[in-house]
Formats: sequence, C-alpha cells, structure tokens
Amino acid sequence: MRKLKSLFMRILRSKDGKVLASNFAYLSLLQIASYIFPLISIPYLARVLGVDGLGKISFAAAIIIWIQTIADWGFDMTGARNVAQARDDKKKVSKIFSDIFWSRIFLMFCSFLVLILLLLIVPKFRENYVIILYTFLYVPGHILFPAWFFLGLERMKYSTILNVISKLIFTIAIFIFIKDKDDYILQPVLVASGYLLSGTIALYFIFVKWKYRLYKPAFRTIIFTMKGSTDVFINTLMPNLYNNLSVLLLGFLGGDTANGIYYAGRKFGQVAYTVLNTLTNVFFPYLSRKIEYHSLYAKFNLGVSGLGSLILFVFAPWLIKLFFGEGYGDAIIVLRITAFALLFTNMDSVYGQNYLIVSHHEKLLRNLTIVASICGFIIAFPLIYYFSYIGASITYMVSSFLMGILPMYYALKIKNDTNSR
Repeated sequence: MRKLKSLFMRILRSKDGKVLASNFAYLSLLQIASYIFPLISIPYLARVLGVDGLGKISFAAAIIIWIQTIADWGFDMTGARNVAQARDDKKKVSKIFSDIFWSRIFLMFCSFLVLILLLLIVPKFRENYVIILYTFLYVPGHILFPAWFFLGLERMKYSTILNVISKLIFTIAIFIFIKDKDDYILQPVLVASGYLLSGTIALYFIFVKWKYRLYKPAFRTIIFTMKGSTDVFINTLMPNLYNNLSVLLLGFLGGDTANGIYYAGRKFGQVAYTVLNTLTNVFFPYLSRKIEYHSLYAKFNLGVSGLGSLILFVFAPWLIKLFFGEGYGDAIIVLRITAFALLFTNMDSVYGQNYLIVSHHEKLLRNLTIVASICGFIIAFPLIYYFSYIGASITYMVSSFLMGILPMYYALKIKNDTNSR
C-alpha cells in the first residue's frame, strides 16, 4: 500500500501528472454536469411525457445508436490513441483528424440510406418515423463535436466547457418547450441542437485558434482509415446485439410502456457509468504512452465502480420513487437486476479499452466481445419474449458480466506473461 501511494504521488508531481490532474478536474466537472443535468430534467420528463413518451424516445434512440456506432467506426478510441502518440507533429495530427472526419461523414451518409430503407419496409419503424428522423440529428452533431480529438491532445478544458454549454442549453430548453405528452418529439431535436452548436464552436478552435488543417477527402484514404479501426469498430458494435437490441425487442413485443420502465430502471446505471468513465477517458491517452501505470489505475477504478454498484442496489427504491414518481415502481427491479453491471462494464473499460486497445490487442478484444455479444443475442429473444423488461434486464446483466470478465482474464494473462519475460 505504501509503495502504491509513493508511486501515485510521484506521478502527480511529474509534468504528465499535472496534465492528468488538469484533465481529471475538467472531465470531473463534465461528468458532474452529465450527472446533474439529467437529475434536473428526468423527473420533469418522466411526469410530463409519461411512461409511453419515454418509451418512444428510448426506442428511437436505440435505433440511432446503431447508426452512430457505424459512423464512429471505433474512431473515438483509435483516433484518440493515434493523436496522443503523434500530438507533437501538427501536420500528422491534422492528417489523422481529416481522415477520420471524412470517413465519419461517408459512413453517416451510407447508414442514413440504410435507415431510410428500414423506415420504408418495417411497419414499427414507419409508425415512429418522425421521432426516428429527428433523433438521427444526434449523428451529425456527434461528428461535428470531436471529443476524441480533444482527448488525444489532452486538452479537456475545451471539451468540458463546450459540453457543459450544450447540456445547459438542452436542459433549459426542455422546461421551455416540452409542456405535454405530445412534445416528446422535441426531446431529440433539443439534444441535437446543443451538439450542433458546441460542435461548430469546437471546429472554430481546431481550425482557427490552433491552426490545424482539414485536408481534402480521398476515397482510398477513407477505406484505409476504416480498415485500421475495424477491429475496434466491431468491438463497439457487437454489444448492440444485446444492449440496444433489447430495447428494440421490447418495443416490438412489450410496447412503449415496457420500454419506459426499462429506460427508467437503466438510467441511473448509465449516468453512474458516465461519471466513472471520467477515469477511463483521462487515463486513455496517458496509458497509451505509459502502460506500466495500469495496475494502479485499475485498482482505484474498480474499487469505485464496485461501491457504486452496491449503492445503486441498496437505494434503488428511493432513487426510482424520488426521480420518476409512483408510476414507475416496476423499474425498481430493473435497477436492482442491472446494478452490478456498472462494475462489469467498468471492467471492460479498464481491461478492454485501457489495456488491450492501448497495447494494440484490438483483435483479441474484438473476439472476446463477439463471444459475449453473441451469448447476449441468443438469450435476449426468449428472455424478453417471456419476461419483458425483466428479461431485458437479465440479458444486460449476463452480457455485461461476460464483457467484463473475459477482457480482465486475458489482460491479466498478457500482463503476467510480459512481466515474467
């Protein structure tokens, strides 16, 4: 323990340590905002829109998350890593940014064409086409705001300020524009508007203030860039087989009410993961350069996430009743079933993203993710068919367990093999 404390203090006193501390402070502010703003808006939305309204929002978001994952193509991780490793070479960093920017634009248009086709041929999609199309605005907003770029440069001050502005605008707009159940359609428009505004400001900093360049697109370069991030893309896409698929299945089999209950029960775990993901994001560029400090980071991160899971489980009834109201009592069991998924998804971040990807074992992580996701995909259909939102909760919990345990096992094995040489 004394040795770890001494090592921790030595890191903090170094130049890199000061950058880490600064980034951690700004990302902590961002995650506090990510925590506070939903706590302000969710109780209002839950009462004004009702369970069905939240269910419709959740259903549309589950569809668009597939589109956004395709447009991201794993660049959030590979881009941040590559920028972190080349950040002293402005020309090379500009090339990395340009290649990823145009690749994501290309992928967005391709995925949009697929979405239009689905809206035409799938009745449930066609029934909700308006909110689905409005929710699609998340994607260009997400592309315009390159959080991965700020992360790779370790300039989180700018990312934090712009994110907080975006969330503040969205939260204020909710209370101004959303007044009754039919206004659920405005929720995705307001979210996307905040992203588009902050994204425009972000590009001003990148190109005008910091003088990075945007090179012309080339189809061959786009394909090459996508190829270099394919393993990480598969790793981020596959969890949708059990995660967002559960929301879609609930929409088809259980209706908007079941989706609304599942949304309410999952929301606190999602917010808690967003907060804890601060450590993952802060340490990702740092560990890309200094992997030897991974063990110290892992112990702290997993300890905090384990405590967070316990808090969610114990206080589930109080949290649901306070923030969602009496009509969401069934969401308590969802929160309790999925509470410890917070620990397991954090294991995936600690040993998957921040060890296997950092140490260029993307293919191994891809294969582990495929195994866990296929297991979740297989059990999702019977569990959701027979047990509705409870089945979706069990699916998520089992899949999260596999997604956490498998990367941890192989990362520790690789680490031990490396240390024994």
